[in-house]
Amino acid sequence: MTHFLLTVRSLTAVTAAALLCSAAALAAPSTAATEAQARYRQDMAACNSGQTQQALVTCRREAGSALSEARRGHLNDAPGQYQQNALLRCNVHQGDDRLACEARMGAAGIVEGSAAEGGILRQGVIITPVK
Repeated sequence: MTHFLLTVRSLTAVTAAALLCSAAALAAPSTAATEAQARYRQDMAACNSGQTQQALVTCRREAGSALSEARRGHLNDAPGQYQQNALLRCNVHQGDDRLACEARMGAAGIVEGSAAEGGILRQGVIITPVK
């Protein structure tokens, strides 16, 4: 009977500890969720102040979509992700065209414009010797 009481007490203590730990984990918001919410507030402030080049409805919808994706863990703002995405666009090309595309996406060439202006023009010059 004493062994049974010790087992019940141990089980009760373990259960209580598990409940306390899980309550603490639920009470403290994750860093990613906090950062996503802060980013959403910044995006909405930019939308409401007219600092973006988008219509107000579009800007708010994009801010909400970004928040949803961040909560799901699908929004990736990791350093280098922009460059990786740019290079992935070159995969449709083959041979020399692909190499030229990768050079334009890198530091080579002339870059004009911006997304806010409607587009980015990347220009590269390739000198081909006369045969």
